[in-house]
Amino acid sequence: MSETHTPAAGDDNAVDDDVVSLLMRQHGDIRNLFDEVEQSEGDERRDAFRRLVRLLAVHETAEEEVVHPFARRSLPGGEQVVADRLAEERAAKETLATLDDMDTDDPKFLPRLLALRADVQAHARAEERYEFIHIRRGADAAKLASMARGVKAAEAMAPTRPHPGVESAATHMALGPVTALMDRTKDAVRKAMGADG
Repeated sequence: MSETHTPAAGDDNAVDDDVVSLLMRQHGDIRNLFDEVEQSEGDERRDAFRRLVRLLAVHETAEEEVVHPFARRSLPGGEQVVADRLAEERAAKETLATLDDMDTDDPKFLPRLLALRADVQAHARAEERYEFIHIRRGADAAKLASMARGVKAAEAMAPTRPHPGVESAATHMALGPVTALMDRTKDAVRKAMGADG
């Protein structure tokens, strides 16, 4: 196995008391995982793609539970900003589902992955421009920290690097489908956010 794996977002032991910094770092992890998938082959590509799918699922779920509600309430035109992001997320999820049904060695896989990457990066830039900047301006330190705890709870659901020895297909099956992962993530985020009042 290659040593170029993207480190899990929590591996640097940062305090993560600012939701915007945490989400920006996850955007970087997602870009790095796209690189890994593109630059690898065979089992390494399959492994990197599984990690990318999990991180994308968890990241988007956390944003739906943490970022979008704040944006709806706090941003001028927040309802439309969120509606635009959700439309982008739906399109990306559809492409991701198509890719998830393909073999990573299929000749059509990489072109579709590159199209997904372009969509995901455009979506991330829109989030950073239309949501994150306003969250940083509009939330106090306590709210930024509370929101970060919700995102960290989600992050724990999908490490970007599997633990040694658990990369088998049986383990992936035991983790459940992406939809179940998203449901578990929502529960974890709501629990973490609920603890903050």
